Amino acid sequence: MDRPPPAAGLTRIGLAVDIPEPWGSQLTARRAAAGDPQGAYVPAHITFLGPTDVPTDALPRIEKHLARVAAAHPPFTVRLRGTGTFRPITEVVFVTIAQGVAECELLAAAIRSADGLDAPTRFPYHPHVTVAQDVEPAALDAVFADLAGFEAEFEVAGFTLFAHGGGEGPWRPQPRRDYLLGA
Repeated sequence: MDRPPPAAGLTRIGLAVDIPEPWGSQLTARRAAAGDPQGAYVPAHITFLGPTDVPTDALPRIEKHLARVAAAHPPFTVRLRGTGTFRPITEVVFVTIAQGVAECELLAAAIRSADGLDAPTRFPYHPHVTVAQDVEPAALDAVFADLAGFEAEFEVAGFTLFAHGGGEGPWRPQPRRDYLLGA
């Protein structure tokens, strides 16, 4: 779902960890093949904070908060296995997180504990890797079946603060700063 660019004086940010290679490009390519337009410019990732508009002058304070959060959380293992869906609530198919859910939830909650990052969300936080969104039902079904046997395991050593690339158009995240866990 695309939103208009942030208003003057605001910056749209998000926090995520990209899925490492070789799996990241594999999942991103499958998302694009399903016809999901975000597959062309949003790499496969686990979101900790979805696109959120914050006052641009608050970014230094937010970045300090994120550094404290990262330092307080140790690296952890994520195991991806199989597929899931949010249908019929929303037209999304995702790769499930079989290990690391609690760590993702704790990290996301700590991130959202800062003033300005605690805005209401459309849905409760549920860590996952989106592989198709807002495409035809047949495409959702195909991705669900194609990735049902998908498995990957990797260490999450940090997360990235992304900012909207600017200008008109959809959310096009640009990396702004990386945060190492436990550092």
